[in-house]
Amino acid sequence: MLFDWAQQPFHTLIITFVFAPYFAAAVAPDAARGQELWGYATGIGGLMIALSSPVLGAIADASGPRKPWIFGFSTIGVLACAALWFAVPGMAPLWPVLVVVALAFFGMEFAAVFNNAMMPTLVPRSELGRLSGSAWGLGYLGGLVSLVLVLGFMSTTSGTSHTLLGVEPIFGLDPLQREGDRAAGPLTALWYVVFVLPMFLLTPDQPRRSVTGAVRQGLRQLGSTLYRLPSERSYFSFLASSMFYRDALNALYTFGGIYAAGVLNWSITQIGLFGILANVTGALGAWAGGRMDQAFGPKAVVSTSILTLSFCCLLVISTTRSDVLFLPVGGAAALPDIVFFLAGALIGAAGGAVQAASRTLLVDQAPRAQVTEAFGLYALSGKATTFIGPFSVAVATAYFSSEALALAPETAQRLGVTPILVLFLLGLILLPMVRSRQPAG
Repeated sequence: MLFDWAQQPFHTLIITFVFAPYFAAAVAPDAARGQELWGYATGIGGLMIALSSPVLGAIADASGPRKPWIFGFSTIGVLACAALWFAVPGMAPLWPVLVVVALAFFGMEFAAVFNNAMMPTLVPRSELGRLSGSAWGLGYLGGLVSLVLVLGFMSTTSGTSHTLLGVEPIFGLDPLQREGDRAAGPLTALWYVVFVLPMFLLTPDQPRRSVTGAVRQGLRQLGSTLYRLPSERSYFSFLASSMFYRDALNALYTFGGIYAAGVLNWSITQIGLFGILANVTGALGAWAGGRMDQAFGPKAVVSTSILTLSFCCLLVISTTRSDVLFLPVGGAAALPDIVFFLAGALIGAAGGAVQAASRTLLVDQAPRAQVTEAFGLYALSGKATTFIGPFSVAVATAYFSSEALALAPETAQRLGVTPILVLFLLGLILLPMVRSRQPAG
């Protein structure tokens, strides 16, 4: 469970609420261009995972232990996160930052593949939903605590030299150089190193098997699985469905802060408060989702969550400084902010529940002896569109920002995130063909 606590600040601070909007607002030339470049960087990281995770997962199943793989990929992720400190405002060229973001995404996400594969060996299947939900909830709390640290003691509020708590940034962080926002990278790295240690030291791992022939055996098993996968309707449908809805959720997380900065003109502090709310509701949603999983099965949790997230996506796209649900708000200037905060609360709750339930729904599809391979295919199915999702947002944003259309940057950003809603709906259409265990009781 502490692995989720250790890793969540990467998603909270780097991918969503602090570094991503900082990159779009202060490092990139403008918010629309920042959204486009961020999409390419995270998309490349996802593509790297998509091409390699099933193969490495199958090899790990054949060789036994998962911790060595977690350590290797964690090292890549930690070093890349720490390097984000050097992304100074207005820097040029931008490609070094984009490379580091892609590597951080690659390392952190790959470490999660092998951590997830350890879960079915730790508890009985009847307890797996509660374990996954509780772990994901604990992760959201970790993201919340780390976000409070950044907003309360490091990042300054817009137009001032003080943090959200009204104090000067710790360690003499320079507000003019946005060092409080940049410090999210090193803090994420340090946080991960400290809190992942209990998993390495105390959690039992699979025994080591003969390494001789492990690569050949793993590749043979993967080939056999891929050959029969189309005939396994439930397994295949789950991978396809999750490919779409998880990527839509990741894209919603990735571009939510950037969208708020560009369309609603929110400061990093406002985006951070939005993140605090989403993390609180995410922890509650993951915990409650784990209990619902145990009572009704993971499929019911996933279906309900996707419907909720689709509504939230529509709510986000339809909200600007002057409109809510595409209708003018007149003199109610605060209404768009209130609606966006409400959407964030629902996204946090439904997102926490759907991600926790998806891990247990996957376990229902594959034999336990092939669980790392299954999570590798799960990563492949997710990452196959994890790069398509950001790329589609990037391409759509670039298209709507083109001189030929002559749209305002705010309008281009709004239209640029519409592919996210399409991905949610595709995931929902495929879900009825997925089988799930019968609920407890």
